[in-house]
Amino acid sequence: MVAVMSISLPRSRSGVLRRSELLADGLSSGEIERLRRAGRILRLRRGRYRDPADGPVTAEAAHALAARAAVGDVAADAVFGHVTAAVLLGLPVWSVPLRRVHIIRARGGGGRIRPALHVHPAPLPAEDVVELGALRLTSPARTVADLARTLPEDRALVIADGALGLAGSSADDGVPRPGATTRSEIAAVLDRQPRSRGRSAAARVVDFADGRSGSPGESLSRLGMRRAGLPAPILQYPVPGTSYRCDFGWPDHGIVGEFDGRGKYGRLVGPDADPETAGRLVWREKRREDRIRATGLIVVRWTWPDIGAPGPHGMVGLLHEALR
Repeated sequence: MVAVMSISLPRSRSGVLRRSELLADGLSSGEIERLRRAGRILRLRRGRYRDPADGPVTAEAAHALAARAAVGDVAADAVFGHVTAAVLLGLPVWSVPLRRVHIIRARGGGGRIRPALHVHPAPLPAEDVVELGALRLTSPARTVADLARTLPEDRALVIADGALGLAGSSADDGVPRPGATTRSEIAAVLDRQPRSRGRSAAARVVDFADGRSGSPGESLSRLGMRRAGLPAPILQYPVPGTSYRCDFGWPDHGIVGEFDGRGKYGRLVGPDADPETAGRLVWREKRREDRIRATGLIVVRWTWPDIGAPGPHGMVGLLHEALR
């Protein structure tokens, strides 16, 4: 009997190890099961695994792997859609459940929800389908439209902002990013769905969406401002006399706003942080804020917990006080 730890696993470009590939590589069914029990392979779905040596994965990356693992198990006419398409397209999916892989089939009925799979029956014109490598999925515009119809406003806005933001940027080689779309393209999809449930809510999300929101936190902050009746800010406001931009600006009031997300500091925070490097970052941020204040602007800052926090120390309270 070959020791489990000495077994070499085949490489997979997709990150998915199929049982058939492992068997073809000379492993027996018993050895595959022992590899799974020993943690040498991790089960994605029946007959599909991944090698943990490929490194840790985020929830989004795990969902993308689950989608790739489902290829061959779903119907030939199935197209990945909804949050699965959003993940595959690289769109931000803040607080959206990723337990199930979502597919769309162009038929009038037969939708079903299983523990790991959600099948949506819906019209699927050819212009709403794109290919990403070997995968077929809904276009960025159709993906945003479907999610804007079916998700709560805040989650839908994060995705719509992200898709519009990608339309304004390109990869290093100048090629448009896969998830990029425009407001008019999303509106065209909604126009083809005049009687679909949630269409009015989706249209409101798309109308408010703005690609200049640089992160989910900025999108949610902007939504919180609107709900509180605050004046609409200028996004990515260029501070006069400096090379800096602030997330939000109210120049008529002499105020700028900054959302401080933990992701901004990457690995410079947390138990493995380098104190010296973190200290330099904090110093640079302090100098930046001092220079912004030197122009006469009031700087209001908030973090994730502050966005929806009530009272004078929440984002809305801080901005109300500064604007007053």
